[in-house]
Amino acid sequence: MDTIKFNKLDAKVVAHRGLSGIERENTASAFVAAGNRSYYGIETDIWRTADGHFLCCHDGHFKRVGGEEIYVEKTSLKVLQSVVLYDKCAEADLSKDRADLVAPTLENYVSICKKYGKIGVLELKSIFTEEEIGKIIEIIESYGYLDGIIFIAFDYDNLVKVKNLRPKQTVQFLTKDVSDELIEKLAEAGMDADIHHPSLTKERIDAFHAKGVKLNCWTVDDPARAEELAAWGVDYITSNILE
Repeated sequence: MDTIKFNKLDAKVVAHRGLSGIERENTASAFVAAGNRSYYGIETDIWRTADGHFLCCHDGHFKRVGGEEIYVEKTSLKVLQSVVLYDKCAEADLSKDRADLVAPTLENYVSICKKYGKIGVLELKSIFTEEEIGKIIEIIESYGYLDGIIFIAFDYDNLVKVKNLRPKQTVQFLTKDVSDELIEKLAEAGMDADIHHPSLTKERIDAFHAKGVKLNCWTVDDPARAEELAAWGVDYITSNILE
């Protein structure tokens, strides 16, 4: 099994939850698989744990990826990292034969991004306090890698808190909805956008760029669609399997 190559032109390709088309999403294995390929960035999602750590997980629980109805925000880091996740390559029989497939911490993720020289695209999933955002920033700064991180979130206030603490930090607002009002709002706030790709047309991409707003899009796994978006000038393409 390997990635699907496409003509990305000037678009920067981001591995969604790591190379999740091949490895179990949001694991160190998925991050390293992306690190060993030509990806510009590696995306992940973080939640706070019950004891104040930050863990990579998309759903906020392990039911889909590990068969355990354990919620990140209600559980300690030690318990969460005792859960072995399903092997992506053996998903049909729900294999848990690989002990390396556990949810990584924020620290694990940043260290892998830094080692392989990849931009970390870090989705803030919990509704974080400004103090928690500050702690996340401090952890990343302890690796000397804040310049290598783009923060993304559906919760606009999470991004406001990042900008309050680090006004020059690159952030992208996640949404399916595109409007002239949104473009103006992001331009005024110094934020970029991360848009569900079916909402994008060349005219909308041009409208973002006219206001100086860079544009990411998710989640594109069809090479023909990815090439269309690249030809239209999108800045980033987030994918599970395209490279």
